[in-house]
Amino acid sequence: MYRLHQEQILNISSEELWDFISHPANLNEITPPELDFTIISDVPEKMYNGLLVEYDVKLPLLGHSEWVTEIKHIVPGKEFVDEQRIGPYRFWYHYHKIEEVESGVKMIDEVSYVPPYGILGKVANSLLIRNKLRDIFEYRKQVLHHRYNTKKAEIEYG
Repeated sequence: MYRLHQEQILNISSEELWDFISHPANLNEITPPELDFTIISDVPEKMYNGLLVEYDVKLPLLGHSEWVTEIKHIVPGKEFVDEQRIGPYRFWYHYHKIEEVESGVKMIDEVSYVPPYGILGKVANSLLIRNKLRDIFEYRKQVLHHRYNTKKAEIEYG
């Protein structure tokens, strides 16, 4: 299993950030255009436990793929998880957390994932997947920086 960890401090209130991230349609804004990301399912104004969201996403070398995630473990204003139900990974668990800090709010993303295809997936992770995920989260960091005047951001990969 692989792990991606990102922390970003935003100069906004936790309520403002929660309002943004708890609206599933806003995922379009923070996803790089080259992924040709489209939400297929109808999504509500605010997420709720058990919400299934279906996407179409363009993956390098694989083309377009269906991806279905379930929103769960919501603690309003503080945290939630999106977990893959159908998609390109053998396992995908993305934990989102918001913490108030002196200069605003810290947004934490913790992704645990297992690529498909066994040993070939391990090789693909080393050559492509890890770098692509880094690019996606870097894009998100930059969008949020531009939107909310970010003070600091750190990304760790393992």
